[in-house]
Amino acid sequence: MMELWYRLLSLLPFEWAQPGQMLFMKHALLAVLVISPLFGLLSTMVVRSRMSFFSDALGHSAFTGMAIGALCGIGDPTWAAVLFALFFSVLFNVVRRKTALASDTVIGVFASTAMAFGIFLSTLGGRSFTKFNSLLIGDILSVTPGQIGLLALILLVVLVFWVVGFNRLMLSTVHPALAHSRGVQVFLLETVFSALIAVVVTLSMTWVGLLVINSLLVLPAASARSVARNTAQYHLFSVLGAVVCGVAGVMASYYLGSSAGASITLFLAVFFLVTSLLRRKN
Repeated sequence: MMELWYRLLSLLPFEWAQPGQMLFMKHALLAVLVISPLFGLLSTMVVRSRMSFFSDALGHSAFTGMAIGALCGIGDPTWAAVLFALFFSVLFNVVRRKTALASDTVIGVFASTAMAFGIFLSTLGGRSFTKFNSLLIGDILSVTPGQIGLLALILLVVLVFWVVGFNRLMLSTVHPALAHSRGVQVFLLETVFSALIAVVVTLSMTWVGLLVINSLLVLPAASARSVARNTAQYHLFSVLGAVVCGVAGVMASYYLGSSAGASITLFLAVFFLVTSLLRRKN
């Protein structure tokens, strides 16, 4: 699989694309081609459900999971972060359903609590916080083929979930009472969707960065809504916009020496501005 990818890239007129050159850049580009559709697809429902800050809260919970994993001496605390983010997403849905609070209020409470708890654990006993600084910015150039394979598997799971449960999830979002009356397991669907976001955000945080990861779940769909005329276009523009901006961001990061996550976000911001102007013009 990777050898085929290397051969395809060797056709490009870039020095890093030549055989045997800069494998880290080739891995980063492939990772973006897998991550971007994930965020573009999930973004459509996040924006429609008005859960734009949910990914930010999940990032905070994942950071807390990292701190717990490091405190417990786990070699790779990423899996501790995944488990904590999954717990966080389920607990969020339970609290949102059991209380009369708005989603943004619950998200705010969870995000601030998770971040405070993570900082508390990471600095407990006078420990230094600096070892977690890389999570704030991310480093997509450090991604490995094995991690890309895992992301590809998650992309496949998300696609299957979208094909099987999109209509029911959409009805649950637009009219939960009607969905429930028609036998749709609203809570279960919302929990599975939240869990998918939790896994994607947690695994991507190391490469994209906690500070900008929320933008990847908001800007693609927010931009697509300005120009899409139907649901199919909405999803298509969101995914394509995420992929194009993702590739452009990685390329800019390589040639300018900037953060990949920040570069991708800036291209997505330009995409949002352009689509907003097109909507106003039309």
